[in-house]
Amino acid sequence: MKKLIDIPLISVVPTEGAVLRAMGVPGGQDQGARVERLVAAALEEFRSEARPKGIVAEVDEDGFAAIYEGAGDNDSPSPLLEIFPRADVLTLFAVTLGASLSDRVSALFDDGKVALGATLDAAASEGTERACVHLDGIVLEDARTDGRAGAASRILRYSPGYCGWNLTGQRALFAALGPEEIGIRLTESCLMEPIKSISGVMVIGPAEIHKFTDDYSFCSACPTHDCRRRIKELA
Repeated sequence: MKKLIDIPLISVVPTEGAVLRAMGVPGGQDQGARVERLVAAALEEFRSEARPKGIVAEVDEDGFAAIYEGAGDNDSPSPLLEIFPRADVLTLFAVTLGASLSDRVSALFDDGKVALGATLDAAASEGTERACVHLDGIVLEDARTDGRAGAASRILRYSPGYCGWNLTGQRALFAALGPEEIGIRLTESCLMEPIKSISGVMVIGPAEIHKFTDDYSFCSACPTHDCRRRIKELA
């Protein structure tokens, strides 16, 4: 069943330190009054403009297999292709911070306020991830409450455009989930608008199903190998 979720603003507002890290500024040192004022101004803009929302819908294994297959453009083998058949619960999801925030970032750049625009953009990226984390907690707790998942179950998200799931997979995902209901639209090139949005599938199951070695053909092109951190945090 599809569920629309209003995400509390307090759950997505990033800390000053998180914004600075997103901008590549090392922590543990005094950044000076000017930088502090800049981050504070960006967070004030964030609180004013962010409108976090989420949408989720559980899907069975066969249903997700069809969505994942999409237009047949995925890399094979891929981690998710091997992981999702072992899951206890599969849930399609999308989150967004809304068009107003993305529009404000663009407006700041257009007005020549580059430093504030870049800082707000970093805050928005952090906030979008926090919205996903909030949604993770809701979906996992619901699955545990009704017995579809146990105390040892873990949740991890996978999105089109990463780990061998071709970006064109967004088309089948959107057709099944309908994120337009929370204000997200898909462009011809399969990018989402507003840009501060994330979509994909939440996979719930034992932590070990998510463990894979990052030696697939596409892994060498990955700039972050962030999957290593995410898998480690499941322990």
